[in-house]
Amino acid sequence: MRVSGIGAPREVLRTAFAALSELGEVLATSPIIDSAPVGPSQRTFANAAAVIEGEFAPPAMLGALHRIEREFGRERRGRRWRARALDLDIILWSGGIWVSYQLSIPHPAFRERGFVIGPASAIAGDWRDPVSGFTLSQLNARLTRPRALPR
Repeated sequence: MRVSGIGAPREVLRTAFAALSELGEVLATSPIIDSAPVGPSQRTFANAAAVIEGEFAPPAMLGALHRIEREFGRERRGRRWRARALDLDIILWSGGIWVSYQLSIPHPAFRERGFVIGPASAIAGDWRDPVSGFTLSQLNARLTRPRALPR
C-alpha cells in the first residue's frame, strides 16, 4: 500500500491510525493536537497517540512502523530533522524498558515533550514511566503546570 504523504497533517494522522490496525488491535487513539516543530522545520505538525495491542516484540514493531512511514513517503536518509509526512515512535511498551542500538523504550525525550505527553495521557493516563515511576497523567501535570516567573 502506498499512501500519499502529501496532505494536511491531521488527515495524514487519521489515515495513519487506520494503517496501525495492520499491526494489532488499536485499543485507543487520542485527540489530534497541533504543535510547533522540533528542529528547523517551518510547518505546523499534528500529533496524537495510539495504544496498540499486538504480538510484535519491540524491534519488529519498530520495523513495522518504519514500513508504514515509508508508505507515507518518509525517507530515513540524510538530514536528521528533514521534513517528513509521518513520524511514528514507540513511546512506552507494556514490557517496561527495552534498550538496543536501534531502539530505546521508553522514548528518551518523551518526558519533555508536551506534544507526546498530552495525547498519550489522554488515552493511557495511568500508564507508568518505568524509569521515573510517574504516570503519564502525573508527567503531563508536571510539564504543563504554571510556573512562577523568575524575579
